[in-house]
Amino acid sequence: MNEILSVGIDIGTSTTQTVFSLLTLQNTAGYFAVPRIAIVDKKTVYKGPIHLTPMKSRTLLDASEIKKLVAADFADAGYSPKDTATGAVIITGESARKENAAAVLEELAGFAGEFVVSTAGPDLEAVIAGKGSGAWQYSVDNVCTAANLDIGGGTTNIVLFSAGETIETGCLDIGGRQIRIDADKNVIYVSPSARIIANYLKLPIEETQKADMGTLKAICSKMAELLEDSIAGRDSELLRAVATSGSSRYEAVAKPDAVFFSGGVADCIYRGTEDDFAYGDIGVLLGRAIRERRFFSDYSVQRGSETIRATVVGAGSYTTMLSGSTIFYSSPLFPQKNVAALRLSYAEQELLANGDAAGLREKIAWFLKETDRDNLLLAFSGEENPDYDKVKRLAKAVAEAADRALPEGVPVLLAVERDIAKALGQAVYNALARRREVVSIDSVRLDQGDYVDLGKPLMDGLAVPVVVKSLIFG
Repeated sequence: MNEILSVGIDIGTSTTQTVFSLLTLQNTAGYFAVPRIAIVDKKTVYKGPIHLTPMKSRTLLDASEIKKLVAADFADAGYSPKDTATGAVIITGESARKENAAAVLEELAGFAGEFVVSTAGPDLEAVIAGKGSGAWQYSVDNVCTAANLDIGGGTTNIVLFSAGETIETGCLDIGGRQIRIDADKNVIYVSPSARIIANYLKLPIEETQKADMGTLKAICSKMAELLEDSIAGRDSELLRAVATSGSSRYEAVAKPDAVFFSGGVADCIYRGTEDDFAYGDIGVLLGRAIRERRFFSDYSVQRGSETIRATVVGAGSYTTMLSGSTIFYSSPLFPQKNVAALRLSYAEQELLANGDAAGLREKIAWFLKETDRDNLLLAFSGEENPDYDKVKRLAKAVAEAADRALPEGVPVLLAVERDIAKALGQAVYNALARRREVVSIDSVRLDQGDYVDLGKPLMDGLAVPVVVKSLIFG
């Protein structure tokens, strides 16, 4: 067995958090079988303080202050960036829409070692939070459907799991800091989403004016109703108006057997407080409004293992998966970060296996132009037990297409679902006359639009850590 350190850093609308976890790797195959490296245990070893996310203005994150907070968390945990093997730096909620969000992530990536994912995107956030909260594990243990609503400062990320499989995701611009209140109980901020809801209700709300409890409660009640409508599959023009840009539309394909709440507002749902504006926003009022809705009568509401820390725990413990062990790499090109995946259909794969490289050459050229990149990762299903001649034909066509379409010196990166990556990678490398480096990994399924990080091989080179993600900035 082998242990590696994983770090999760979450820069949210309201808070910034860091969590350190140890992942235990083990060869789960028998002595006479092909090695199969798996993550067999996850253990959180340090949770940093919950910091308020530093801002320079409403549109700019304070990168230097965020960096100082994360550096202090590393020091308090007793680790340095060089100790980190994997993990994620995630920017979530309204923070992902700030003008300098991508630049902040790029700067922070160095804190998490040579392999870390810098990512944003509401669908991925929903899955990570649902895993961190315990909803995913509940669906596995009870072979059931479980929904998680991660309600933060700016957004609510929703995910539905079925026995461990992600079947639906979505995101709404509903959260505790959609309206902010100062110490004198004046309204100091109203988000575009909150204003849409206020206008729908024909309620006046303006910044610098005294907070009206009736208005705030009505807005929070409508927010809670919209969350309930989303889970139940009740569509409306207002629900679509507050949907988060770039997110999938949550389809209520099944009634959840259990519902979990996470995020900062979750504590206000489960625990509550007498102070209406304890956090200088409507988080407490929103939590009460959700508590008063029919969630608790219509669903089995469970309290997960994490609430406000769900996303950062998920980022530190659940973003990494491992490739299979029949892999090939001609040289240690790792890490590879933010590589866009170009998925080939079965029909395209068969054309390649029949020696037709022209279609792939054109598609690679188009993809590089569309993504404004000079590299990519070719992803396809592969075939169960293909004969050697078919692998050679496939490799020759892939090599020809990639060599003519990729810029000089760019490696050929391949991801195959079946366990043929080693034979295919070697054949592609030979077909290229070793003019380009080749990396070929197996047991990884990628879709068009996915981005991938490939880390340094682990367990004496038997497996490659992989993170599949989305990169969406509003």
